[in-house]
Amino acid sequence: MILVITPEIMIPNETVMINQLLQEGLDLLHIRKPEMSRREMSELISDIDPSFYSRLVLHTHYELGKDYGISRFHFREKDRKEGKYQSFTGDNSISTSVHDMSTYNTLGKEWEYAFISPFFPSISKKGYGENSTVMEDIQYRNNKEVKLMALGGITPENISRVFDAGADGVALLGAVWEDEDPLNVFMRCRKAILNYLKRDSSL
Repeated sequence: MILVITPEIMIPNETVMINQLLQEGLDLLHIRKPEMSRREMSELISDIDPSFYSRLVLHTHYELGKDYGISRFHFREKDRKEGKYQSFTGDNSISTSVHDMSTYNTLGKEWEYAFISPFFPSISKKGYGENSTVMEDIQYRNNKEVKLMALGGITPENISRVFDAGADGVALLGAVWEDEDPLNVFMRCRKAILNYLKRDSSL
């Protein structure tokens, strides 16, 4: 599984690129715009092809899910601890974020997947994750109910290491949006994953 998280602040032609990413096989797009108003969020969603709404994940303004038929919601670590997700379980798909394996191992099966970060030193947050042991700590995973999605510093060049370590998928952020050609980076990552899976199945 390959996901992309939006940049926090809108960039030129962002919704055009979002539609292209989804058209080219992006599994899920996480809309993470913490400072965006409800009206601005609604306008952003309206600029995305409705055929892709089932692949959108909201980080804020969850109530817009009913307006657009979006049933995927992501909750920050703080909001998870405060139980803000509880009214969204059931027919919806919910995800969350963790920063260590011990926390990940405690997640219940109501969560479809969890981001764990930083996997590699962050691209978008310079200096963040340089001493992270997340990748090495995956060996202590004992939670089989929740998919583990690696986040942080993932590029076409290191993406195979993520799967070698035992992650179920990847979430891309800085590698995509800080490049002059986001679609090209995504396509290279997707190709690297497909090549990895082919190699793995032939072993």
